[in-house]
Amino acid sequence: MRNSVARLKEVYNEFPRRFWVVVGVMFIDRIGGTMLFPFFSLYITQKFDVGMTEAGLVLGLFSAFGLVGSIIGGALTDRFGRRSLIIFGLVFSALSTLTLGMVNRFELLFPLAVAVGLLSDISSPAHQAMIADILPEGKRQEGFGMLRVVANMAWIIGPTIGGFVANRSFFLLFVLDAVISCIVALLFYRLIPETKPQATPDQRSESLLQTFLGYGKALKDRAFAAFILASILMGVVYIQMYNSLSVYLRNQHGVQPQGYGYLLTVSAIVVILFQFWVTRVIKFRPAFLMMALGTLFYMVGFSMFGWVTTYALFVLAIVVITVGEMIVSPTSQALAANFASEAARGRYMAVYGLVWQIPSVFGPTAAGVILDRYNPNLLWYVGGGLCALAALGFYLLHLRLGRQTRFAPAAKEST
Repeated sequence: MRNSVARLKEVYNEFPRRFWVVVGVMFIDRIGGTMLFPFFSLYITQKFDVGMTEAGLVLGLFSAFGLVGSIIGGALTDRFGRRSLIIFGLVFSALSTLTLGMVNRFELLFPLAVAVGLLSDISSPAHQAMIADILPEGKRQEGFGMLRVVANMAWIIGPTIGGFVANRSFFLLFVLDAVISCIVALLFYRLIPETKPQATPDQRSESLLQTFLGYGKALKDRAFAAFILASILMGVVYIQMYNSLSVYLRNQHGVQPQGYGYLLTVSAIVVILFQFWVTRVIKFRPAFLMMALGTLFYMVGFSMFGWVTTYALFVLAIVVITVGEMIVSPTSQALAANFASEAARGRYMAVYGLVWQIPSVFGPTAAGVILDRYNPNLLWYVGGGLCALAALGFYLLHLRLGRQTRFAPAAKEST
């Protein structure tokens, strides 16, 4: 026991205090999101009596305009800093969440999706840029892995509470999420200072238009573009875990919201128990090769949903996917940060946001078409094929970039 406490203290001291403050505040914020987000597809289909195709269109609009908001936010992050954008995003998120919960006509969701998507995601690049600011390059992979541990602690709490509340009142989920967003905004305001590096004279004289034009450098970075493309293929499949899977399990196998919430809780427990150990192991191995390995776990896990039929095997599929997630998530975030210079970090992280935004635009609608019009199991077989293509892309990037210093694995400490 004493050795465990000493080890935890050692790990704590390896990271700056400011990092742990940000981690704690993000943990509170994630609890609110995990109570609501996994059940949003169920909310739309149940309240408005529509199919997954219609729900997918709404979710796609959120993501399409979230993409625009993220691109705007990336430039503003590099121009004005991280903290103010994060606070703005949290306050607007609270207001928009309450509005979504009070809508009684399905067609009103479309204009709301445009406004909410545009403004709520404007702070997304600022979150990741802040972590990259705080942590040195050699600690980013572990730091992002630590964030996943803490975030998944929220997944134990959030979906379980969310499933319980959703069985009684979906609107209460929206209220709880809005209250938590306001609390987190206050904590960011009181506890967390700005982390943006000091601008050079040239950067200070740069116009806002020039800042936006700086996206050209990120988009012309062919290696970075190839990394983003392979990640998008993988993301199209991964996003189904939080959009289509709940509807699929309900319609095809009779799994109710609470049962789906338990699956997400299992995933969270696995991350909490093993993420830190996994991150410590993979940091000594080639990053792009680890991306390929993690994506192969996705291929196996998501394909399983096409042919397994019992709840125990659904749990096994989630565990396989989570193993891949523990490898992919911290590695991909660290890679994206290492592609960028300090001055362009917000814009690079905004482009990295395409990895989730583009799949969120097209993934739910495409999945809805398959679920509503074809054999629903086909969704998971197609997903397995896309993951195989993504894994091949990461392997080719390993062959091309693996020897570069910024992507090289960490050196093992001598004993």
